Amino acid sequence: MVGRGKGDGGAVDDPSAEVLGEAAAVFGLLAAPPRLHIVWALTQGERDVSGLAERIGGALPAVSQHLTKLKLAGLVRSRREGRRVVYFVDDPDVVAVVRLLFDRLDARRGGRSAGAAADLRSFGA
Repeated sequence: MVGRGKGDGGAVDDPSAEVLGEAAAVFGLLAAPPRLHIVWALTQGERDVSGLAERIGGALPAVSQHLTKLKLAGLVRSRREGRRVVYFVDDPDVVAVVRLLFDRLDARRGGRSAGAAADLRSFGA
């Protein structure tokens, strides 16, 4: 677990090897543009696989495979609504990280107002 160090001016301890491995696996999973697009779409609201395929412009079987990987990693969840399976992101931290990433990249490209870009820079962007 990552925490505050003692007697070192408040420096943060390094994460354990296990945490580093898990984080690398999650970032590796999100390194595929279709999977990142799926997670982004799900931060906007829940969808079924056909709605996701339409939204990201992917083939239904490929989107289904991506969703399976994201579910196994615990990044997305699903529930049945009759014959339909609806996917969603219910971890507010995942939503926050994905939104922050896209907001920062958008701000760097000039897509945000100067005030919003300045706010993001205050977080280290």
